[in-house]
Amino acid sequence: MTVSTADEPGQTARLMWTHYEPVHAVTYFHPRARAAYEAVGLRGYWRGYFAGRAAPLGPTGPAPVVAAFFTFAPHMVARALPAVWQLAGPEEALRSRLTGAVQALAELVYELPEQHLAEAAELLSAAADEAGTAGRVLGSANAALPRGEYPLARLWQAATTLREHRGDGHVAALVAADLDPVEALAWRVAVDMPPANLLGRGWSEQEWAQARKRLADRGWLTSDGKPTDRGRAGFRAVEEATDHAAARPWQALGPTLTERLRELLDPIAVAAHRVIPPDSPIGLPAR
Repeated sequence: MTVSTADEPGQTARLMWTHYEPVHAVTYFHPRARAAYEAVGLRGYWRGYFAGRAAPLGPTGPAPVVAAFFTFAPHMVARALPAVWQLAGPEEALRSRLTGAVQALAELVYELPEQHLAEAAELLSAAADEAGTAGRVLGSANAALPRGEYPLARLWQAATTLREHRGDGHVAALVAADLDPVEALAWRVAVDMPPANLLGRGWSEQEWAQARKRLADRGWLTSDGKPTDRGRAGFRAVEEATDHAAARPWQALGPTLTERLRELLDPIAVAAHRVIPPDSPIGLPAR
């Protein structure tokens, strides 16, 4: 699919998400990213995850992160925060996450010309600059960070700003649809996500069972846990609201430059998918 003036804004936003999200996601799946966190004392996957993703907010405690990350049980977040700041402060965590991400991307896209990466970074940064920050806590915190000196650093930071901006909008859509965190996870498992990918977020089996029951009472799941037409329509509305809330950067960039950026990002995204599991919890379609 290419970008055209006939596209609905939400369709373009979803298309571009599938191209910049893989750029960001190397920070979760590439060994170099994990090694960068471990080098500053953030050993264990979840220490690096919570420290790196929460660091733009400063040395925060668990409550804002529970709210902003949405799908993690409060006690799981509280195990990591604020304790991780004793191992590596927010500034050190930010340096580590950028270092690991850039090293990962450099390994994956080394065959692409420097000018290709520089142009992609310039256009993606221009799109990120157009992402409104009002009501977007994680998007705003990432948008306020300094841009990297080199193309891969700028590219990754812009991708991260855009994905957190989109994630803020997704959380708002879930809240507006009156879905709580466990219900949102239980719905994804019922539809298209292997349970193992989402069960590690700290919720008890009882909480999972109660969420499935609430979805069944709502008419979104059958009594044996299968999605209903009503549920599919309800969650489709959530996804459409998410896409429309993420459309502003691409409307501002315009179809010609957005299509050029899509072309530039395509081989980078393909390379990044080499380290992203096809059934990963971030929900990216396989390439």
